[in-house]
Amino acid sequence: MSLRDVLIDELRDLYSAENQLIKALPKVAKATSDAQLKTIFAEHLEETKNHVQRLKLVFEHIGKKATGEHCNGMEGLLKEGKDAIEKDEEGATKDVCLAGAALRIEHYEIAGYSAAIAIAKTLNKSEIVALLTATLNEELTASKKVEAQTKPILAKSAADGVEEEKDDTPKTAKEKESDRKIKADPAGASKSLKKFSSK
Repeated sequence: MSLRDVLIDELRDLYSAENQLIKALPKVAKATSDAQLKTIFAEHLEETKNHVQRLKLVFEHIGKKATGEHCNGMEGLLKEGKDAIEKDEEGATKDVCLAGAALRIEHYEIAGYSAAIAIAKTLNKSEIVALLTATLNEELTASKKVEAQTKPILAKSAADGVEEEKDDTPKTAKEKESDRKIKADPAGASKSLKKFSSK
């Protein structure tokens, strides 16, 4: 596989990731109660649409059709974001969970664009480097905005009350599924624990 092929793979991954994010961001914005965080997510949705358009231009420079190879990494991060949306938490505490999910997504994209830029620089593709760098800078700015807004949200969450008594009720879809499996086969869960502890 040539370095050019590696770049194309990276671009297809980014193209898929951005398109998945376009579908997810409105749900995250809707689940957010903090007005400023909601605005940040709405603005980043518009930026993400522009990122897709830039990637289409990059594919034109390479002479390839803009297509995405399904990005499993973004799919996994969006599942984590869905778990944050489905948490029984409310208000600032839920917003902290959503901001954390958003930051993980931004850092993933930053890593992806940084890798693609490094390859494009090595291949002396200055037009592609310029397009990808414009998007990378927007991703970095979005990350900083979310991080800055997380500080007052954290303070508000802490002020909303001292940590409540631990509630063992499952809150996320993953926790509920795990709880269901344990209740359905407690003996199997017990055997797994014994097997694990005997190692």
